[in-house]
Amino acid sequence: MVSNPPGRCCAVGIKHEGEAHGEIKKIGDVRTYFAYPENKATQNAIIILTDVFGVDFINVQLVADQFAANGYFTVIPDLFNGDVAPLNPPADFDIMGIVKRAAPNADAIAEATIKHLRGELGVKRLGGVGYCFGAKYVVRWLKEGGFDVGYLAHPSFVDKEELEAIKRPLSIAAAETDHVFPASKRHESEEILQKLSVPYQINLFSDVAHGFAMRGDLSKKPVKFAKEQAFLQAVVWFDEYLKQ
Repeated sequence: MVSNPPGRCCAVGIKHEGEAHGEIKKIGDVRTYFAYPENKATQNAIIILTDVFGVDFINVQLVADQFAANGYFTVIPDLFNGDVAPLNPPADFDIMGIVKRAAPNADAIAEATIKHLRGELGVKRLGGVGYCFGAKYVVRWLKEGGFDVGYLAHPSFVDKEELEAIKRPLSIAAAETDHVFPASKRHESEEILQKLSVPYQINLFSDVAHGFAMRGDLSKKPVKFAKEQAFLQAVVWFDEYLKQ
């Protein structure tokens, strides 16, 4: 495995301030957040696959709105059917219980969302964004008929064989302190990516920990800087390899 299973650090963080401007609709039976660019175009799109806080977490909705403001139709499917973690749970909280309940359906939800966007919604180019738990399913769908481009921040639960199988460009934002994606796993990922014939990028941010790109404490200057730079990393990556 090139990143470890989720742990308590995957449920620790800060709720960000702001008002979401998208809307919740359904794709099939799955609640999904929709954020449209100003021109309402759906040609270039992004699917965000979330960490254990799911689709209703304000932080991820604000990120989706930011991608939309940069010209990308963006959606967030509910991988967890509402069975999500509380922010900063007690030490004995069973985060793996949430992961195990979500995992059997997450792949099918990702597939259904991809098909809906490429079909009914007319998406021509599709990017996948994965935070923590969601990173696994972005990696799985970096192939023909799936995502054209991928971006991960502090990934968890990704198997070595899954990373070896990708066929599309991949960018990763990593934290200096991360027990789920530590230096050893990051270096293993680098060795795998070097052998593949796809563009890749791994950026390492100092003075931050797992979760910084989604739920970091923005009152701390290094965290705020890293969070903003990790988002810009994603936008520049998509502008280069996704946007038409």
